[in-house]
Amino acid sequence: MTQSTASTHAFIAALPKVELHLHLVGAASVPTVLELSRRHPGGPVPSSEEELRAFYAFRDFPHFAEIYADVNRLVREPEDVATLVTGAARDLAAQNVRYAELTVTAYSHQRMGMSNAAITEALDLAARAAAADHGVRVGYVFDIPGEAGPEAARATLDHALSTPPEALVGLGLAGIEQERPKYRDAFRDAFRAATAAGLHSVPHAGEMSGPETIWEVIEGLGAERIGHGISCVRDPRLIAHLKETQIPLEVCPTSNVCTGQVRDLASHPLPRLLEEGLFVTLNSDDPPMFATTLNGEYGVAARVFGLGEAELAALARNAVRASFLGERAKREIIDEIDQVCAAGPASA
Repeated sequence: MTQSTASTHAFIAALPKVELHLHLVGAASVPTVLELSRRHPGGPVPSSEEELRAFYAFRDFPHFAEIYADVNRLVREPEDVATLVTGAARDLAAQNVRYAELTVTAYSHQRMGMSNAAITEALDLAARAAAADHGVRVGYVFDIPGEAGPEAARATLDHALSTPPEALVGLGLAGIEQERPKYRDAFRDAFRAATAAGLHSVPHAGEMSGPETIWEVIEGLGAERIGHGISCVRDPRLIAHLKETQIPLEVCPTSNVCTGQVRDLASHPLPRLLEEGLFVTLNSDDPPMFATTLNGEYGVAARVFGLGEAELAALARNAVRASFLGERAKREIIDEIDQVCAAGPASA
């Protein structure tokens, strides 16, 4: 490692961060998944580290979704939900993350037999433990698995409005984007009700489909942030709209490569998004499944795309500003970022 590389690595490690695009099940570290696999044996998820890492070699997005569902089925009890949250907080704390908005597919936990009240209690207890034990504040986004259609939309909305965890901040929409058009009205209705109740709209779009999916979440779901959004580069009018409105994009480079949405990191449109003046944040998505971390994504931005410390700090500030923290909490984290920048490489 050269002195310059070591300096950048130290800067990234010292930089206070916010993570906005992190799926709860996908955030489960290898040790956590192995713990759940041994706790609930007999399924397809391996119980040895070597086999699990091989299990995470994805052919394409549908294969990734299949593997993700297998891991998801290990989450069978409220204790498992809490284990995921506190494990994620531990891993985030090691990367100097101050706040994370965890995407929770509550519907999948309901399908495993958990009640809304039990899921919410586990999330509440775990959020308090994350703050007390690891110094990481947690917000939750309940996402609808898009391919599950109106039933999932209704069940997720009902949970969000009737028995929400204390830290619930938004409603999301994920899953196979190509399945969404036939359920468009159900998703629009759900997001209309959620935003009317004060929740934020944070759907995925433009990850595995074209700009039309991004337009739909903007015009039909009132998106305040967009998960991924990378196919916007195919539509100059959409690029212009995103630049004008400054709707934040939750960009996850390594994820896009691992699920086959982008050929390789060098082909990723992140530099183009920045050149166009879009509001970009860096995120890790499902980090252990993709052998990355949030720090690793900042490292990719530096190593592959040539971003310097000032540009990395700007991305960190973007994530703070795009979060649903209160203004005072945002200011505190941005002040911390500024202090690290002022200290210089030697102190970092």
